[in-house]
Amino acid sequence: MKKILYTAIFMASLLFSYTMDYDKKTTCVVRNLQVSKSPEWVSKIELTNGKKIFFSSPKSMFEFYFRPGKWFDIGVKSEEEMKDIVVTDFATKKPINARGAFFVYGSTETSPAGDDLVAFEKYDDAKIFAFGHKGKRIFGFNEVKEALINLLNGKI
Repeated sequence: MKKILYTAIFMASLLFSYTMDYDKKTTCVVRNLQVSKSPEWVSKIELTNGKKIFFSSPKSMFEFYFRPGKWFDIGVKSEEEMKDIVVTDFATKKPINARGAFFVYGSTETSPAGDDLVAFEKYDDAKIFAFGHKGKRIFGFNEVKEALINLLNGKI
């Protein structure tokens, strides 16, 4: 019985696990930076057509998410075409579902894209990080707005 339970748990973890399948030549769509140079910040959007778009940080991913038409050559018109949105958990360095992640704003950590949002799978990890790195606020995915991304980019 235990063997069956462990097998079921293992199979479920495979179904709900995410990967960051980039190589050394993979670049951020928004900033044209090699994502492999800072793997703790990598984010990805996988489209319904199977195409994968990589980003140098969560901030860059949100820039694309809010205005995909700005990168018209990719051909994404709306969120409905985005199947999976994945960020790297800053604590574990593992890929996680961005829609369930927590993002620390205003910390002393900066990404290759500058001031950024630091992603965590667990709220407690985000809270500990925020306390230790002067984070100002923790946001859920749906709480991050385009105005916040513009603020991080110095556009406000």
